Amino acid sequence: MPQGTQRSTDHRVPRARLLRRDATEAEKKLWQHLRQPPFKQHHFRRQATIGPYFADFASHQLKLVIEVDGGQHAQLASDETRTRCLEANGYRVLRFWNNEVLENMSGVLAAIDTVILADRPHTSDPSPPQAGGGE
Repeated sequence: MPQGTQRSTDHRVPRARLLRRDATEAEKKLWQHLRQPPFKQHHFRRQATIGPYFADFASHQLKLVIEVDGGQHAQLASDETRTRCLEANGYRVLRFWNNEVLENMSGVLAAIDTVILADRPHTSDPSPPQAGGGE
C-alpha cells in the first residue's frame, strides 16, 4: 500500500465478530458440520456480510445463504425484505428453524446437500464408447 494511503474500514466487521461470538447453540452446531467434508470445500463463512445484511452462513462460491432462525423470525416482513435483497444479489436462501438444526441435523444437512447437488451442472458419462459395440 502506498505510504500515506489508508485502507477503508468496513464498519460491519465489529458487528459480524459480535454475532459470531454470540452464536446460538443451533448456529454453533451447524457450523461444526459446515466446516467438515463434504461441505468444507464450499468455503462457508459465518456472519458473512452481503450488502447491508449479515448471513448466518454463506458460500460465496455457491451463492448460497443458510439462515438459522428462532421463533422471533416467524413471519417477519423484514425477513422477506432481506431474502429479496439476497436473491437480488444472486444468492439462494435456505432457512431452518433452530429446533430443526438441534433435533434433525441429518435432515438439515441432507437438504443443504440436495440444493448443492441440484445447482451443479450435469456432466455426461466420462467413459468413452466401447469399440466394436456388439449386441
